[in-house]
Amino acid sequence: MLRELSSAPLAAWGNAWLSGQVGLDDAVDAVERRTGPHVVGALAGADLPFEPGAPLRAALAGLRTAGLSAFRLCLPVPGDPLGLVGTAELNMAAIEAREAVLVRLADRQLGLVPREDRRGSSYVGVSWTPYPAADTVPEYIPLDDAEYRLNLAIRECTALFGRVDDIGSWGPEVTRALAGLRDAGRAPTDGLAPGSPQRAHRVAAMADRLAVVVRLAEEADGRGLSASQMESRRAAVRLLDRAVRRARVAAYTAAVPG
Repeated sequence: MLRELSSAPLAAWGNAWLSGQVGLDDAVDAVERRTGPHVVGALAGADLPFEPGAPLRAALAGLRTAGLSAFRLCLPVPGDPLGLVGTAELNMAAIEAREAVLVRLADRQLGLVPREDRRGSSYVGVSWTPYPAADTVPEYIPLDDAEYRLNLAIRECTALFGRVDDIGSWGPEVTRALAGLRDAGRAPTDGLAPGSPQRAHRVAAMADRLAVVVRLAEEADGRGLSASQMESRRAAVRLLDRAVRRARVAAYTAAVPG
């Protein structure tokens, strides 16, 4: 699983490119800014309009000739295949990675699943594996509903976390993430692209900051906590994680063309 989401910026900047808000070079540069070079692999048993292992720029240009018209974000976990529509092979790979992007072509839909691409001691990038996807549009998540559920989850989780221990004791990264929530509506996230609604920027910024809390809470060992305290922590993390993933899907695909 990648530590830095690759699918969210690809969905947002890919749709901005398709809508004419940005050029292909700008979109690819934005996607690769934090994670290094991206390449796209082969699809078993099918021809794609680019060579296996092609750089992201060449792969997207090739897919455009095949009728590429939309990118949609998937952020699934076991028991909650958020954004996925099948096939079983795609679902399995995406759930393991906890992320994927559906790409709509003229005659079919593909799923792209990322993984870390390391070569030698210094090269680090992302490699995307294509999978066949069902020809179905995934569930639409309205921005207003995602924002409401995210705020509700924050309130409920604050109460649950408060029964466990001091969140501030988990370190400055969590403290900064929570403190930054008050500025989320004013500070746009660099993961979104031109053409995204202002509300999408606000929701994405909140969700991105809260994702830090989820990650660190999942990594915390819970040393010294009772069984009931551990269950309160797990319940809070599950609640917040689902709200964060739904909010990200809503925000990063708020500008799907058409």
